[in-house]
Amino acid sequence: MKSIRNSWLGLVLLALSTAASPEALDYSAFKTNDEENNIEVFKLASPSVVNITNSKFVRSFYSLNPQEVPQGSGTGIIWSDEGYIVTNYHVVQEANRVEVTLSDGSTYDATAVGLEPSKDIAVIKIDAPKDKLVPVILGDSSLLEVGRKVVAIGNPFGLDTTMTVGVVSALGREIDSLTRRKIQDVIQTDAAINPGNSGGPLLNSLGQLVGVNTAIYSPSGGSAGIGFAIPVNTVKSIVPELIAYGKVQTPVLDIAPIPQADYYRELWGINGVIILNVFENSLPAQLGMRGLTRNRSGIVLGDVIVEVEGMVISNEDDLLTVMERHQPGDVVNVVTRRDNQTLEYEIELKQPRSP
Repeated sequence: MKSIRNSWLGLVLLALSTAASPEALDYSAFKTNDEENNIEVFKLASPSVVNITNSKFVRSFYSLNPQEVPQGSGTGIIWSDEGYIVTNYHVVQEANRVEVTLSDGSTYDATAVGLEPSKDIAVIKIDAPKDKLVPVILGDSSLLEVGRKVVAIGNPFGLDTTMTVGVVSALGREIDSLTRRKIQDVIQTDAAINPGNSGGPLLNSLGQLVGVNTAIYSPSGGSAGIGFAIPVNTVKSIVPELIAYGKVQTPVLDIAPIPQADYYRELWGINGVIILNVFENSLPAQLGMRGLTRNRSGIVLGDVIVEVEGMVISNEDDLLTVMERHQPGDVVNVVTRRDNQTLEYEIELKQPRSP
């Protein structure tokens, strides 16, 4: 075994014993490569991290006058020097007022630009000078591997610009969004994520954004070493649409699924998307696709979508997942079941209809 004098710890103890004063030590000489990397990542990325607070107007019980009541806080990421900031949808949900505090302490009112509850992503905007806005560097979440180091920066419990370090614990997780749709390909990490970290960056060792922290699994409400982040590749695909349109432009088949679909699937013992009706003069209608009809005996089942582009469709979530992979104008193969027959349609996807 090597002598302690020849080890790193031995050198530290020797330096401490021989130094005339603490000021005489060069502490930077004792930083490990990993510590140096942590410091560099924090210096590079922290100016891109903001603190978000939101409030709601509530009518006073006594005076009936509206009062501004704080709802909570979270974290955001500067997306561009035009003032666009990415955060979680649940951070700004139902807020009447949103304030953003930059790393230099300056505060700005923010306006909502685009919301995507099913992915728990929101884009807000502030009117701040460009020289105060440091956009985050975007990475590629497809390059992540289990065991890779990741860094989280956020504002847990109101403690601003807090950094934690961990690894990628797992990939390809699924979590429920507020709309009960599944968010897919979620990153699991053991970097400590607590309330207030929501909407903050998950970074790789190059200081690049690889995920947006969104949730924790915790029986106690604090970090239990299981945190989740939406992969940056998902975020990159939807943020431009949120900025341009205010919502994600998921293409449609020009059909309306039946409401309370889970109930009817169980009642009728079928899997797939039950079509309530097919829009008049649409391509599916011209091709003969049918929704529910009535006769003297009651409701007659029409087409049930069971496959799109080779992917088995069990419910509406599956159908939306396939639609999100395409653009309006794409032609997709749709397989349905009707009257114990299998039918196939080639359908051109359309822009979503205005509400």
